[in-house]
Amino acid sequence: MSAQQEIHFDEIISRYRSDPYHYVDICAVHTGRVRFLAQENSPVEGVTGEWLHKLGTPLYQIERERNTKVITAKANGEVASVCRELDGQFVEAGEKLLTLRHPLKKKDVIEAILQEVLFLFKAPERARYYFSLDIQSRIDQKGARSIFIQPGDEIITMSLMKRDTPVYYSGEAGLIHSVYFKPGDSVYQGAPLIGICPEEKFPLVQKVITRVKAEWE
Repeated sequence: MSAQQEIHFDEIISRYRSDPYHYVDICAVHTGRVRFLAQENSPVEGVTGEWLHKLGTPLYQIERERNTKVITAKANGEVASVCRELDGQFVEAGEKLLTLRHPLKKKDVIEAILQEVLFLFKAPERARYYFSLDIQSRIDQKGARSIFIQPGDEIITMSLMKRDTPVYYSGEAGLIHSVYFKPGDSVYQGAPLIGICPEEKFPLVQKVITRVKAEWE
């Protein structure tokens, strides 16, 4: 493994250590007048209870035509910022109101770093995707990480408007390391479908996983 790869890896790790959070913008669910119920830097809890029947921490309320709806947190975290200038104001649907930050778990950090290391082959359009019959058969027999693909290979079928279209791979040759969709799922345009790892990068990828598992709390 080259020194350059080592340095690059250390830089990525340092970046996640300095800001170990995933940020989520909370937007107005519809038009209405907003009142904030959460403060900056305050902790929030998501849905709890054996049947997920206990609502999370209230974030804001929005009133439209004398009907008031309280919006609550979906996951544990804390309030990173609040658009205080909108408190008491009428807002449009989709307007950003506040931002939550959620601590990254070990698996989140590994996946985020892998998406920087791997070559991501992305969905060309919003559609449903399936592996080609040949690729799916080989995955079923030996697993995705045994499948070597190269530019021009027919690897995926795109199903759109009841028409199936073959999708040909364009990118670095390598092994399928990660699969980001379930066959038949609707995938947004530009979302990753698979992550490809050139064979010479496999030691680096394994180092990423091993080191994060060992060092991340």
